[in-house]
Amino acid sequence: MIKKLILLGTISSSLLSFAQEKITIIPAVGYAWRVAKTAPGLSMAEKNYVKGLKNGIHFEIAAYYNVKDIGIGAKFSNYNASSSAVLSGYNMNGQTVTASISTKDNITFFGPSVMFSNYTKPTNHKIVADVSLGVITYTTKTEAVKGTGSNLGLELGAAYQYAVSKNFMIGPKLGITAGTLSKIKVNGQTVDLGDDQKEGLTRVSLSAAATFRF
Repeated sequence: MIKKLILLGTISSSLLSFAQEKITIIPAVGYAWRVAKTAPGLSMAEKNYVKGLKNGIHFEIAAYYNVKDIGIGAKFSNYNASSSAVLSGYNMNGQTVTASISTKDNITFFGPSVMFSNYTKPTNHKIVADVSLGVITYTTKTEAVKGTGSNLGLELGAAYQYAVSKNFMIGPKLGITAGTLSKIKVNGQTVDLGDDQKEGLTRVSLSAAATFRF
């Protein structure tokens, strides 16, 4: 993925050499870790199952209109994780039963965003920061059971990038996505979550981010 970003940036830089740099587009891909605490009292198999859902692929893309070193625009991000396990429990007769389960989680964010940078400064070492406020949406599916919910979300990001050319930069980015659900729809039925059962969606991400300016 990183090699593809570099190749695309090299091609784009030759085409954009006479650009006015009014638009900035920043895609990033990497890994993310959800930071909500795991519920106490779980078995080892249950802990490993939950652990599989707390780390996954992070992707984001933002587009800005440039006003000097400030960009005004919008940002979208997506998180995907999945986990499978064979878990044990008890039925109504007190007998031990086991079942194979598989869960897929997806968290998306979309909203207006503001970016701050030193892109216009005469240095190859670029520092970029962004802040976004919007809607965070959670979808989880376990076999035939599907849960969805949304709430206000916040994203913060900071990156170091090296200017390969005037119009293309690349480097590592650290991000934080924050949000919590107090209610969720399970197969269409709304369920209110208690204070100690709220779904924490906050995650930390580490990505490779590319910047295209034209």
